[in-house]
Amino acid sequence: MTTTNSRIPVTKAVVPAAGLGTRFLPATKATPKEMLPVVDKPAIQYVVEEAAAAGLSDILMVTGRNKRALEDHFDRAYELEELLARKGDEDRLRRVRESVDLANMHYVRQGDPKGLGHAVSVAEQHVAGQPFAVLLGDDLIDPRDPLLARMIEVQQELGGSVVALMEVDPSQIHLYGCAAVKPNGFGEDVFQVTDLVEKPDTADAPSNYAVIGRYVLDPSVFDVLRETKPGRGGEIQLTDALRELTTRSPETGGQVHGVLFKGRRYDTGDRADYLRAIVRLASEREDLGPEFRSWLREFVASELQD
Repeated sequence: MTTTNSRIPVTKAVVPAAGLGTRFLPATKATPKEMLPVVDKPAIQYVVEEAAAAGLSDILMVTGRNKRALEDHFDRAYELEELLARKGDEDRLRRVRESVDLANMHYVRQGDPKGLGHAVSVAEQHVAGQPFAVLLGDDLIDPRDPLLARMIEVQQELGGSVVALMEVDPSQIHLYGCAAVKPNGFGEDVFQVTDLVEKPDTADAPSNYAVIGRYVLDPSVFDVLRETKPGRGGEIQLTDALRELTTRSPETGGQVHGVLFKGRRYDTGDRADYLRAIVRLASEREDLGPEFRSWLREFVASELQD
């Protein structure tokens, strides 16, 4: 059995990145969905930057076939760097090197993709019995709202595992894992999770608290994942494993806590939300925002006149 030690500092992150990105075909036929640009950086870089900002210096990316571009992006590009240096283009050179210096990057292939729970399970050897974070690439969290740092704080104080929760319209809860919660006295934004259901029917949902793509997990989750049968969609669901952990004692790595997030989140897993994320982030950029917002106002005004 995995040894549980919830007070070990959290320094490792797992980023599942083996999905095929079928909702973005044909763009993702030859390009990993994680490499689609959000303004001028690939979506996956925002995720790695978030992990690094929370103090996670060791990142394992769980990949699959046709994902080599992910490894290349976080590696040195000597010819490009040399070209930019010769031109004296220090700004672009700095931006090219940013992704290389973020963290110590490691990669493992998932092989046969059997769901998020399976993707997490292949990280067991790398995690080596320590609590660790999981960041899903479809959710971009604004760096001004440090959700992950708060989740790590809760895990270090309370032990167990921690999920990120967000209130959604009840009509949308069927798109998410859903948590039943109760207060635990640790703060207005922290709850004890008493049950979890993966993508419930609206009528059966225990709340409108949706689980979004950030987790800080006790290593005991690996023991549970080994016994977790395929669930919704025929896949091994991380939600099902966490549901089992809600029934276990703290001494065996049980208990699941939820941190309620009310900050800025950008969903890049849906085409329309992906476009909205680009517009929002571009509008707030100091270098792009003023000109882009001016054009956007003119564009919207002209559309309203038609």
